[in-house]
Amino acid sequence: MTRLLAIDYLMIAAAAWGVIGLVGLALQRNFSFVAKGLFPFGALVGLLVGGVALLALGGTSQTAELVIGLPNLPFHLHLDNLAAVFILLLGFVSAGISIYAAGYFRQGEGTAPGVLCCEYHLFLASMLMVLLADDAYAFMVAWETMALTSFLLVTTDHRHAAIREAGYLYLLIAHIGAIAILLSFGVMTSGSGDYSFSGMREQELSPFWASVAFLLALAGFGAKAGLLPLHVWLPEAHPAAPSPVSALMSGVMLKTAIYGILRVSFDLVGTPIWWWGVVALAVGIITALFGVLYSTVQSDMKRLLAYSSIENIGLLAVGIGLALIFHSYQMEALAALALTAVFYHCLAHAGFKSLLFLCTGSVLHATKERSLGKLGGLIHPMPWVAWLALVGVIASAGLPPLSGFVSEWLLLQGFLFSPGLPHPWLNMVVPVVAAAVALVAAMAGFAMVKFYGIIFLGQMREPALKDAHDAGIWEKLGLLWLACLTLLLGVLPATVILRLDAATRQLLGKGLADRVAENGWWMLAPISPERASYEPLIFLAIIAATLLIGRELVHRLYHGRVRRSPAWDCGYHFQGPRAQDTAEGFSQPIRRIFEPMFRMERQFPTPRDRQPIYTVKVSDHFWYWLYLPIVRAAGWVSQLITNLQGGRIAIYLMYSFLTLLILIMVARP
Repeated sequence: MTRLLAIDYLMIAAAAWGVIGLVGLALQRNFSFVAKGLFPFGALVGLLVGGVALLALGGTSQTAELVIGLPNLPFHLHLDNLAAVFILLLGFVSAGISIYAAGYFRQGEGTAPGVLCCEYHLFLASMLMVLLADDAYAFMVAWETMALTSFLLVTTDHRHAAIREAGYLYLLIAHIGAIAILLSFGVMTSGSGDYSFSGMREQELSPFWASVAFLLALAGFGAKAGLLPLHVWLPEAHPAAPSPVSALMSGVMLKTAIYGILRVSFDLVGTPIWWWGVVALAVGIITALFGVLYSTVQSDMKRLLAYSSIENIGLLAVGIGLALIFHSYQMEALAALALTAVFYHCLAHAGFKSLLFLCTGSVLHATKERSLGKLGGLIHPMPWVAWLALVGVIASAGLPPLSGFVSEWLLLQGFLFSPGLPHPWLNMVVPVVAAAVALVAAMAGFAMVKFYGIIFLGQMREPALKDAHDAGIWEKLGLLWLACLTLLLGVLPATVILRLDAATRQLLGKGLADRVAENGWWMLAPISPERASYEPLIFLAIIAATLLIGRELVHRLYHGRVRRSPAWDCGYHFQGPRAQDTAEGFSQPIRRIFEPMFRMERQFPTPRDRQPIYTVKVSDHFWYWLYLPIVRAAGWVSQLITNLQGGRIAIYLMYSFLTLLILIMVARP
C-alpha cells in the first residue's frame, strides 16, 4: 500500500470539511447535532491540518493533481514550506474558532444553523485549497469560492438591510481584487498559455511587465487584505458578520491575501526591483497609520477591531516592503529578518485578533450591546472572558511577553539595520518609516486600553448589564486555546522561528536559524546578542516575582487594616457610572491632534432640546473622496442608458436608421 503524503492528508481534510458542511445542510433542523457534533468535528479536522503542516515544515515539496473541473484542465496542487506556514495558521486558529462556534451559534439568528455550518466549513475548505493551488485555474476557483462563502457568512442575519449592504460591498471589492489577480496571472504567463505556477516561474519577464504583474497582484490581494484605498469593506463587514466569522475573516482569510502577495513577489514574478519594496512600504505605513488612528476613535467594539486589523495588515505590508528592498540589494540576512517578522506577525495576529473578536461575541451575547458607550464593569459578571481578552489586548498592544511584541520587535530590528542600504534616498526615508511604525505601535496600545477599559473596567453604564453572564464551556475552550497559542508564540520565539526558517530559506535562500539556534531556545538574538536580544522567560519571572512579592507584602503588612473610603471626586458629589470617561471622551485628544485625518460631523445641543446631547460622527474620508464620486458617476451613466430606452417604436427605428447610416459611412470603400 502506498504511504500517504502530507498533501494527501490535507486533501482528505479539505474533503472532510466539505462533507461536514453537506451533512449540516442535510440535517439543518437538528440544531443540537449541528452545534455540538459537527463544529467540534470540524475543529478536530483543523487540528489535523495544523499538525500535518507543522510536520511538513522543513520537508521537501509535494505535488498532486485533482482530475476535476474542465476536460484536460486538472487542479494542480503543491505543498511547500511557504504554503505550510499559512496552512499551519489556518488549522490551529480555525480549531479554536470552531470549538467556540459550537457554543456561540443560536437558533433564530438569521441563516439556519445547518446552512451556516455548510457555508462555514466550505469556507475553511476553500481557504485550504487556495493555499495548496499550484495553477491559476485552481487558485481562482478556490479564491472565488472563498469569496462567495464568506459573503454568505457575512450576511448570516440577512433580514437587516445594513447587513445586506455590507455584504454586497464586500463582494464587490472582492471581485475587483479577483480581476486584478487574474490579470496579474495573465501577465506572468507571458502569452505561453501555461497557467501553472511552475510555468510562470520559467517565464523571463521584462522589468516593465514584471512590475505590472507585481502592482496588479499588490492591488488584487490588497483588496482582500484591506490595504488602502480598498479597505472600506472591513469596518462594514466585521460588525455585520457573526463573531466567529469575523474571527475567521480577520485572523485567517486576510492572511491568504498576504500569502498571495508573498507568492507572487518572491516566487513567481522573478527577481524583485527595489522600488517594489518602496511601494509596498509606502502603502503599508499609510494603511497602518490610517487603521490605528480610526481604531482609536471608534465607539463600536467590532469596528474598532476591524480598523485594528487594517493597521496590522499595514504592518505586514511594511515588512514585505522592507524584505523586498533588502532582497533586491542582495542583503539576504536582513531580508530574512524582515520576512521572518512578516511570518511571525501573521501567526501572532491570527491568534490575538481571533481571540478578541470571539471575546466581543461573548460580550454581545451576554449584553446584546455592541456600543462601547453602553458597556462597562463586565469583569465582574464575565471574569473568564475578561481575563482571556486581556491576553489578546496585551498581545495586540505589542507588549511583552506575548506574541505581538515579538513580531513588532523583529520588524523594528530590521529597520535598525536599514542605514546600510546602498541608496542615499532610501537611507533617508526608511528611518522615517521606522518612526511611523513606532507611532503605530504606541497608538495601538492606546486603542487597546480604550477597548479593554471601557468594556470590562469601571462601573456598569447600563442597569441591564447586571444580568450579563460568562461564556459557556464551548466558548471558554475556544478562547483558552487561542490564548494559549498567543502565549506560546510570545514565550518560545526562538523555537517558532526555527520552524518558520524553512519558508524564509525557500524564498530567499537564507534564514535566521543558524544565528537563533546558537543562542539557545530561551533567547532570541536575530543578529547577535551584542546588538539586540530578547529573553521572554526573564519577563515572565519578573512578572511572577512582582505578583508574589506584592501579595506577600500586602498580606503581611496591611492584612486586616484596609480602610475603604470614596475616591476623590474633584469636588463633584455624583460618582455614578455616567461620571466615568466615555469612549468618545477617551479618544477626544486623538481627534483633536489628528483632526484633518477624520471627517467629523458634530451635532450641538440647542435650547429647544429636552435632553441636550452633543454628538460627533467620525466618517472615512475615502467614502467621500473616492467611492461616492464613483457611485454618482455610475448612477449618471445608468440613467443616461435608461433614457435611451424610451419605450416608443419610432425611437427604436430611428436608432436602427442612424446605426445603418454610420455603418455605411464607415464601411464604404
